[in-house]
Amino acid sequence: MSRIGIVCDSTCDLGYPWLAEQHDMAMVPLKVLFGEETFLDWIDLTPEMFFERLEKADVLPKTSQPSPSDFTGEYARLADAGCTGIVSVHLTGALSGTIQSAHMAAEHAAIPVRVVDTKMASAGVAICVEAALRARDAGADLDGVEAAARDVAEASRLLFALDTLEYLVKGGRAGKAQGLAATVLNIKPILTFNDEGTIEPFKKVKGTRKAITEIAAQAAADAAGRPLVIAILHSMAPGLADELRGALDAAGVSYDLRHTTEVGAAIGTYAGRRAIGLVYYPAT
Repeated sequence: MSRIGIVCDSTCDLGYPWLAEQHDMAMVPLKVLFGEETFLDWIDLTPEMFFERLEKADVLPKTSQPSPSDFTGEYARLADAGCTGIVSVHLTGALSGTIQSAHMAAEHAAIPVRVVDTKMASAGVAICVEAALRARDAGADLDGVEAAARDVAEASRLLFALDTLEYLVKGGRAGKAQGLAATVLNIKPILTFNDEGTIEPFKKVKGTRKAITEIAAQAAADAAGRPLVIAILHSMAPGLADELRGALDAAGVSYDLRHTTEVGAAIGTYAGRRAIGLVYYPAT
């Protein structure tokens, strides 16, 4: 009988309290560098600790991907625990070399490892991890668990708005949204991830409240009367998450909220405070 382990990286922003409740699972952290100091995302820095430090920093932090050996250790641990295969689910390879490290470690693992590029980040990764866990716990084999994560990644749309593009641009992760950095007059571009996993503009609106309304309206349009599976992300802005749920209700969206994820240090390095976003796919 198959026993499938699930591995993710810390950019899923699910945090340790939730992850600790899952069996045969591991989270590999990215590193966040403030000058000469290095911290492990979600281990050494909670979101509160990170954003407090960010506001006081003279120089913006940088992030560093896990090494192949970081993944090798977790793959070996799960194999030693009795897992017969592993599905490793990660943030977009277009923005990070994390998935390359996972692939390199997978080549030398003692058991089969399937590496999934979600081509998203934060709640976008979380919703794929959650799909893999549900399939695994329902008795799916290695192929089935991998397919569950890939199918959700391909079916999902992630829309998000940032309070400022400063961190995204200075961190070199703006992608096709680079040209929006000079926007003024409270213009809040709604951003998305394209099929290549690169960030690109979706729509420009004026103000965060309008951005939330537009995100909900697009979800309603894509739902076309069908229920959605959703996850919400925010960075130190639970009030915005509540507003987004209210906007979805007002737009008449029927949804199953799987997670509300708080942006951690690795994603927060580029998102800054008061980011808000929604990932969704049609329920089956």
